[in-house]
Amino acid sequence: MIHYQLKCQAGHGFEGWFRNSDTFEKQAAGGEIACPVCNDTKVDRAPMAPRVAKSQEPATPSPAQVREALRTLRRAVEGNCEHVGDRFAEEARKIHYGETEARGIYGGATPEEATALKEEGIEFGQIPWLPETDA
Repeated sequence: MIHYQLKCQAGHGFEGWFRNSDTFEKQAAGGEIACPVCNDTKVDRAPMAPRVAKSQEPATPSPAQVREALRTLRRAVEGNCEHVGDRFAEEARKIHYGETEARGIYGGATPEEATALKEEGIEFGQIPWLPETDA
């Protein structure tokens, strides 16, 4: 099968599928193809961009896979970092300015605190914190 973008003399665009290019030519010459908008049977192929096959499409993870990846990340953070709760911004500053030992921390920050940390050049990440189960 071959796919063509078609257009009538009035400029309406539509698509058609044909067994091969000869089939299209015969049907077009015989007036067997009609515009679905105005019913004009004088149609021709419209310019088309070539379809280039990609070697491999990247796999799109399912929502369940994304949730599981975020839960795995949460377990890794909880197992390897210190929970500082609402003191996150304060502790991040202390680490950044060398006032306390460097270590992995996690906790919460208000949007204003997060903005202030960014403005000070303190690197941190924000992770969607999913519960361990969907229940």
